[in-house]
Formats: sequence, C-alpha cells, structure tokens
Amino acid sequence: MTGWAVAVLAGGTYLIRLSGLVLRRSLVIPARVSRLLDLGAVALLVAVAATGALIEGVGFAGWARPAGVALGALAAWRRLPLVVVVLLAAGGTAGLRALGIP
Repeated sequence: MTGWAVAVLAGGTYLIRLSGLVLRRSLVIPARVSRLLDLGAVALLVAVAATGALIEGVGFAGWARPAGVALGALAAWRRLPLVVVVLLAAGGTAGLRALGIP
C-alpha cells in the first residue's frame, strides 16, 4: 500500500511541475497578483524560520536559540559566507547554553 501511495504522490508532483511549464505561455498572471505571490512566499519563509527559532515542542525554546539566530541573521546581513553564518549562529547558541542560558 505504501508503494502505491508514494507512486501516486510522485506522479502528482511531476504533473503539477509539468503543468507550470505547459501553462507558462498561455496563462497570464497580473503584475499585482505576481507581487502578492512573491510576498506570500517571503511571509511563509519568515513564519517557518520564526517558528523554528522560537518554539521547541509546545513552548518557548529559551533565549539562547533566538540569540544565535539573531547573530546568524546579523552575519548574513553583513554578507559573510554561509559557512561563517552557520558557525556563528551555532557557536553563539552553544556558547550561551554553556553559560547556563537556556
């Protein structure tokens, strides 16, 4: 049963992606709708990032994780390499937790 479900979902995903290529030239999306779709994608990404940074289980994740994320965001804003951004965020969080800040 699981194999069939995976095959159906894979086929559906393929058809959805193919429909974007097929309908690209025949479907005209107004500029305002296109802008709203872009903003919706950004809002969704921010919501997922905020949830991951602030929530653990059903409660607040503590202060170390949001501080590490903020440090990583600052490093990204300064256009540091991705490896440095990740290491600063993880190191900041680990350092705060080592100091006893949850």
